[in-house]
Amino acid sequence: MTRAVRALAAVGLSALMAGAGLAACGLADNSLGGSVSELFPLEVSRVEVRRNAEAFQVSYYRNNDLDVDLVVRLTVSTEGLDLRPGSKVDLAGTTPSGQARATVVHLNAGEPARVFGPVNKGDLQLESGGNPGESTRGNFSMSFIRGDGYGAGRNLEGTFAVVAQDATFGPEPGQLLDGGVPPPDAGTPPE
Repeated sequence: MTRAVRALAAVGLSALMAGAGLAACGLADNSLGGSVSELFPLEVSRVEVRRNAEAFQVSYYRNNDLDVDLVVRLTVSTEGLDLRPGSKVDLAGTTPSGQARATVVHLNAGEPARVFGPVNKGDLQLESGGNPGESTRGNFSMSFIRGDGYGAGRNLEGTFAVVAQDATFGPEPGQLLDGGVPPPDAGTPPE
């Protein structure tokens, strides 16, 4: 085999490998994929994105007869991040205060919640939106650290395309509601 033929073969193989990587990330909107499918089905009926000052959260639900399963919930701590369209967030490691940057949970109706082990490597990319009321589109992919944790050594990827919802917390006791109306006092009977 000549040097030119080997070079073309190497370029062809590289292009094939790049195409295979793109195909793996080519999920339809609001869907999940990855080897975690060996643990539970990755079918999705509905997706929600919630955002507040502390976190960005994507939840995938599946209608299961009379129940609704939480297939996967990815919560990303936004501490120290500028999460905006075009940004890519590293999901591995911890925040500046030492919390996990990303956590993943699975919950079938009638079963205990299963928290995945730590993320080995992965990222989330926000293509548009990200704030409450905005059409929000993005994707993520990750692998989990090998070991004893739930999902250990497996991978997960997902896409989302929905309007983000506000996940801010309600007023603290004694704070005024919008418009200056005091919150109802649970201890005082109505007049």
